[in-house]
Amino acid sequence: MNKIKDILSEIIANKRFEVDIQKRSIPLEQIQDGLPEREIKRSMKAALSNSSSGIIAEFKRRSPSKGWIKEKAEVLEIVPSYEKCGASALSILTDEKFFGGTLRDIRNARPLVNIPILRKDFIIDEYQLYQARIIGADAILLIAAALTPEKCRELTDKAHELDLEVLLEIHSESELNYIQDDIDMVGINNRNLGTFHTDVQNSFRLARQLPQNTVLVSESGISQPETVKELRTSGFRGFLIGETFMKEPCPGESLKNFISQINN
Repeated sequence: MNKIKDILSEIIANKRFEVDIQKRSIPLEQIQDGLPEREIKRSMKAALSNSSSGIIAEFKRRSPSKGWIKEKAEVLEIVPSYEKCGASALSILTDEKFFGGTLRDIRNARPLVNIPILRKDFIIDEYQLYQARIIGADAILLIAAALTPEKCRELTDKAHELDLEVLLEIHSESELNYIQDDIDMVGINNRNLGTFHTDVQNSFRLARQLPQNTVLVSESGISQPETVKELRTSGFRGFLIGETFMKEPCPGESLKNFISQINN
C-alpha cells in the first residue's frame, strides 16, 4: 500500500471509530427528531460566485503535516474577525484527532457570523450530515479519495435533502468521474496527501479538464495574493486558505491585508 493510502486509511479508520461511538451515544433517530428548521439560507456557492475575492478563511488549530499551528485558537475571537475583514465564507475543521477541532466550534461560530460555514471533515456517513445540519453548517466537504463514487453520490443526495451544499474535493485526474451535474462546488486540493507537498499547478492543470460553468475552489498551499489573481483568471472563484492566516498573531488582520493586495 502506498503512502497516500496509508495516511488516508488511518484517518478514515479513526473516523469510522469516532462515528460509531457518536451513534451509540446519540442515535441517528434522536438527531433526526431534533433537526431544526433552516431559518436563513446561506449559499456558499452564491457567496463565492458573487465575491470579488472568494476567500474561504479557514479556522484550524493544527494539521497532520505541521502539528499545532495555533493550539489556543478561539472561535469567539477569530471567526468574527474573518467576516469583518472580508471573508466570503468560512471553513471550520471539526476533526479532533488530526486537526484539533470539534463540532462545538461550528455551533459556537454560527450565531457570530452571517456568511456561509463549511464543515470540513472526513465525511463518510450520513450521520455526519445530520450533525452538520444541526450545528448550523451550510455546506459540507466530500473528499473523493475517501469515498467510492457510489458513496459520494449517496452522501451528495442526502446532503441536498438536508439543505446542505456540497464541496467535492478532488486531487487527480482519476477522480474526475466523481463530479456529477448537481455537485455545487468542486475543490481541487493542491496538497499530495502522501507527501504533504503542495503544488498550486495542480489547480491549473485540473481546471482545464472541467466544464466552464463549474464553481471551482483551489485548496491548500495558497500564500500569495498574486496566486489568487492568477487562479481567478483561470476560472476559480473560491480560495480556501487556513495556515497562511492562522499562523499569524491576528488571523483577521492577515486576511484583510491579503484581500487588499488581491484588489490592488
